[in-house]
Amino acid sequence: MACLLCLSVQGPASAAEPLRLAVSMTPLSLPIFVAEQQGYFAEAGLQLRLQEVVGGHRAMQLLQEGKADLATASDVVMMFSSFKEPSFSLLASFVSSSSDSKLVLRPQTGIKQVRELSGKRVGTVIGTASHYMLDTTLLASGVDPKSVHIIPLQPEAMADLLKSGELDAVAIWEPLPFKILQSVPGSEILPTPGSYRLSFNLLGAKALLGPRDEELQKVLAALERAQRHIERKPDQAQALLRERLKLDQAFIDWIWPINHYRLALDQSLLSSLEAEARWARQGGHLKDVKPLDPTPNYLDLIYAKPLRRVLPASVTLID
Repeated sequence: MACLLCLSVQGPASAAEPLRLAVSMTPLSLPIFVAEQQGYFAEAGLQLRLQEVVGGHRAMQLLQEGKADLATASDVVMMFSSFKEPSFSLLASFVSSSSDSKLVLRPQTGIKQVRELSGKRVGTVIGTASHYMLDTTLLASGVDPKSVHIIPLQPEAMADLLKSGELDAVAIWEPLPFKILQSVPGSEILPTPGSYRLSFNLLGAKALLGPRDEELQKVLAALERAQRHIERKPDQAQALLRERLKLDQAFIDWIWPINHYRLALDQSLLSSLEAEARWARQGGHLKDVKPLDPTPNYLDLIYAKPLRRVLPASVTLID
């Protein structure tokens, strides 16, 4: 079982202390769950403590507050955090997904197409991949996002607000859409035409870089072993996912085809971060950023050295 950390602990772990990994409880985190269960972290000589949270935005918050040394987060969460004083670096992307975030409608809306969301009340977690998916899906369907009443919410509130009719729809990541379909009778998924492909990433505190590179390499090597285990023994990996997320096989069948587990640092991730930064600026989503403030150089936020030593061919960045 994962060890939970006391949130009062501050600052990056010293070399004598276990690394603290804030992990989002999502199917995207499966390689981490596998590496822990199969003993890959321990066999590498690592001491690693997992802190389970709902959402990469919360994992990122713990990392930035010095309450975690490593964290899992989407490319969009990383992009938003990069406009603050970034105290983190991107170590690797370890999974991508074609439709992790979904639009879920309350019962009996009569809505059949995304363009019919104009004037409706849609909840999402601002500053996350689901927020980006919602906005880009609206734009792809010819809908001005400003014509939609976008309600900032945390994931735990969404099902009740859909059930009560206070919201017409929510945009949220798995496993929340599946859970909502089960708990709100008559709710349904709205098909989306968007092309956003989420990248889920391992981020590390800058204080780790250099002094603890050997441990970072071991973390990545354990994740690579976990991904090979997922490929070779999918039934075992699915059983673990059911156990960790407290969901059934119907959910596993629902999400299994959309997630691609692979360690990488490639140019497409840089392009995605730059496009997301333009969207955030143009949409007015960066409240504390002035028009003349520069956009971060995302290549500078990537620390590729550990992954290059573990899997050189997986790093295809153009320096």
